[in-house]
Amino acid sequence: MKKILVTGGAGFIGSNLCEELVRRGHYVVCLDNFSTGHLENIQCLLDNNRDRFKLIEGDIRNLDTCIKAINGVDTVFHEAALGSIPRSIDDPITTNSVNIGGFLNMLVTAKNANIDRFIFAASSSTYGDNETIPKVEDNIGRPLSPYALTKYVDELYAHVFSITYGLKYIGIRYFNVFGRRQDPNSAYAAVIPLFIKKLLKHEQPIINGDGSNSRDFTYIDNIIHINMLALETLSPEAFNQIYNGAGGENTSVLELEQLITKNLSVYDKDINCIVPMFGPKRIGDIKHSKASISKAKELLGYSPVCTFENGLRQTINWYWANLKENI
Repeated sequence: MKKILVTGGAGFIGSNLCEELVRRGHYVVCLDNFSTGHLENIQCLLDNNRDRFKLIEGDIRNLDTCIKAINGVDTVFHEAALGSIPRSIDDPITTNSVNIGGFLNMLVTAKNANIDRFIFAASSSTYGDNETIPKVEDNIGRPLSPYALTKYVDELYAHVFSITYGLKYIGIRYFNVFGRRQDPNSAYAAVIPLFIKKLLKHEQPIINGDGSNSRDFTYIDNIIHINMLALETLSPEAFNQIYNGAGGENTSVLELEQLITKNLSVYDKDINCIVPMFGPKRIGDIKHSKASISKAKELLGYSPVCTFENGLRQTINWYWANLKENI
């Protein structure tokens, strides 16, 4: 059993990580300021696992808070960040202060605490204007948004702390993660919960561009799986590396909308009659994204545990069961 700090632990990905870590018998410290996370995401852990789960409400931009949270910790999962490319375009200063300033605070405290490994959420946005498909870790382009820039700087900082201070890290570039507990009500909601919310309300989903853009939509269970492999690996070659966390397949946004409509219409046949609207292309968007997962397979033993379509069905079932009355 380890004592593990999860920053951003009340968020979509962070809360799923906390849940799995507690299930595996670890003691988990969750640090979150609830700017994008939600208390209800971790309420069950607070109610039923007081002996192995602790919440610290605080901000990674506060160094003293980071020092308090990391006290006695063996491993860090750094999930806290201000996500969303549009959000970063609207407010690059806050995005920079959280994603770079907060990240540096966590690196410094992790280095001083002599933790055994620092596992962090990187981003597929780092590939920028590189159009090569599939995306391979060592072949990136220039960032297309403030958010992408901050996530690339995080990778550079982790490398510098490795060669300068001996900090062991593993960075996982998340590719369009979706699944249970992803917030559909945020002003910067991701496309899958946003489409589901619109269709449940019998409103037309809006597709940016012509819908031919494609993404490597990655179900949350695959992301939890690769993070657990990063936690458990003992291979020296696996450390101080960046990996793609993805499904290794891509789907167009138009196909995505059609699949969501098909799956939701099982519950509500009227949804079949709703057709999408098409809007302007978003600033900072790339045309296609699909990950190579060969490196993660080779060094971590990673293979996806759930296909995109199976994950989408599970996600839709979860939203129908948990949120249909509140959307």
